[in-house]
Amino acid sequence: MPSQAALRAFIAEAGGKVGKSEISRHFGLTSDQRPELRALLAELKAAGAAAPAGGRSLIAPGRLPDMAVVEVTGTDPDGDPIAKPLVWVGEGRAPIIYMRPEQRGQPALAPGERVLARLKPIGAGKYEGRTFKRIAAAGPARILGVYQDGRIEPTDRRHRADWVVPPGDANGAEPGEIVLAEPLPGGVLGPRPARVVERLGVMGEPRSVSLICIHAHGIPDVFPAEALALAAQAEAVAIGSREDLRPVPLVTIDGEDARDFDDAVWAERAGEGWRVLVAIADVAHYVRPDDALDREAWKRGNSVYFPDRVVPMLPEALSNGWCSLRPGEDRGCLFAEMQFDAAGRKTGHRFGRGVMRSAARLTYEQAQAHRDAGTDPEGLAPGHVATLYGAFRALLMAREARGTLELDLPERRVTLDEAGNVTAVTPRARLDSHRLIEEFMVAANVCAAEELEARGQPCMYRVHDRPSDQKLEGLRLFLDSFGLSLPASDRLRPRDFQHLLELVKGRPEERLVHETVLRAQAQAAYAPDNIGHFGLALPRYAHFTSPIRRYADLLVHRALIRGKKLGDDGLTESEAARAAETGEHITATERRAAAAEREAVERYLAAYMSHRVGCMFDARISGVTRFGLFVTLDENGASGIVPLASLPDDRWQHDEAKQALAGRKTGLTFTLGQAVEVRLVEAVPRTGGMVFHIMQGVPPARSRGPSR
Repeated sequence: MPSQAALRAFIAEAGGKVGKSEISRHFGLTSDQRPELRALLAELKAAGAAAPAGGRSLIAPGRLPDMAVVEVTGTDPDGDPIAKPLVWVGEGRAPIIYMRPEQRGQPALAPGERVLARLKPIGAGKYEGRTFKRIAAAGPARILGVYQDGRIEPTDRRHRADWVVPPGDANGAEPGEIVLAEPLPGGVLGPRPARVVERLGVMGEPRSVSLICIHAHGIPDVFPAEALALAAQAEAVAIGSREDLRPVPLVTIDGEDARDFDDAVWAERAGEGWRVLVAIADVAHYVRPDDALDREAWKRGNSVYFPDRVVPMLPEALSNGWCSLRPGEDRGCLFAEMQFDAAGRKTGHRFGRGVMRSAARLTYEQAQAHRDAGTDPEGLAPGHVATLYGAFRALLMAREARGTLELDLPERRVTLDEAGNVTAVTPRARLDSHRLIEEFMVAANVCAAEELEARGQPCMYRVHDRPSDQKLEGLRLFLDSFGLSLPASDRLRPRDFQHLLELVKGRPEERLVHETVLRAQAQAAYAPDNIGHFGLALPRYAHFTSPIRRYADLLVHRALIRGKKLGDDGLTESEAARAAETGEHITATERRAAAAEREAVERYLAAYMSHRVGCMFDARISGVTRFGLFVTLDENGASGIVPLASLPDDRWQHDEAKQALAGRKTGLTFTLGQAVEVRLVEAVPRTGGMVFHIMQGVPPARSRGPSR
């Protein structure tokens, strides 16, 4: 009987699916050994070393069988369909499948269509697919797009084909309106028919961008009447048995455009070390388990922030009212009181329930200005701000000592005028005041996880796994092109990534390396089972500091209330029983929100850039594919595609290992991270897509255009 290692090697080298017959022939097994083989294969599947591949066959994990059902998700820049496998059991994202064009006379594959396809690997995470049999032509359940003269232009850039609206099915839609439509039965040739079922507003008007993103991602944006009624009944918290923190001059420090204030901080010297207080809005007092507010908060999972609006997790009467720590107003809170030594190591903590009164509302910029000038806001004692920064420096020492990963990728800020038009897209400043709040919040979050473990209470952990071997392999290939390397996987620590980022500081490829290292990381998630937080180099971590906008934090508050017997509104047994389901759900809503927020910025950026079509920009190549290049502008981080057809006439060869496109005739080579000059040729606010032409290799007469 072969060993597990030998069997794994055979399945991996097979390159496709194998069955027990092939395994038996290869290892010379007899029929008497079949039961033992079945047990061995079951162990391999349970360990994730082999995956089912239809019928009774197996395949190496991370690979697709030579024939599988795939679903078309969109088209590549050349108009050819791309697809994803309907079933994927490997790590990370499913591979991309580039479908070969259909035979002449056959209708092209459309997004949403499913086919049985023959698959052939063409690179890491990429396959070529050929249609063997069409299974279904069911398009999306709903189409979001802009109505124009009897057609719907989809807002999803992956769906390039328009939909036709038959007479009588426009539901009164006017040209330029954003609409929701549903597919109608129709023929396989030509544009597919659809019926308008809802009119959402006019494209180009203020708020239209966020409206598209809300509906495209199915984000709930209307509160049930019962939830609104409960929020309207809310009243001030009575002091009762709570601790009175009103004499403590807690302050909130948030962004200038912050819509809610759910955390306040204070610090003082304690011998050679520091005493820090973090007070958080007591949302659990107002949102009780399984009431209308709780059910809607669970459904939403989190608030979603757009440049022009917020879709809150809780109604405004709470999120901007009783649960917002406004200066000079009494508010209920849960607090973490923490003690640290001079090196920022925690020596003790305690949690409690209190009533506080914020002494001041500061922006990050104001806090930084007071620190730099050595002053304090009016009404605060001398040295108040300096003390906060002193405690921060101690916590920073502890962070650096444990070796965390800190990616410096500037967030883009979209500035709108009163009419909702984009006036600027700029990187958000990264100040020490931002880091101060982050360090205080991380410390409180760690204490929350430790407290719940110590008291044997359920905890919704914030977990972050180490990067997968597959992602590390791709990252190593990328780093090798810049002469960089990482330690072996079994010795890899967050500080190794941080050292890598320090090596490229100031180099042209710095931003690209930051982005690539970020993409190699696993995604953080919520789960009741702890695996630690790799990026922060912490063995236990939970979210405690933002219950206004994150359901996970509300659960942690309820668990603390139950564990410390701080009230009758703590975590219930039914909530604890469905913790795994809740963790998966709020992880999904968080990723949904991140995608919607990112797409909104992309669409606003496309609207801003649409007035600069024809202009030239400095950029760097941020992606290399067989169908062209992706570039990112130095000026504002706008990204777009350079189609292969726009490059000089040549036979272009794609070197995936070196992330390069090389021309045989011209000798031109385009590589990842390379500085280039590009011209913007198209910017579509409806989809957020931008198309550029690269100027290298283009005769000077063709490169003339409007100046920047």
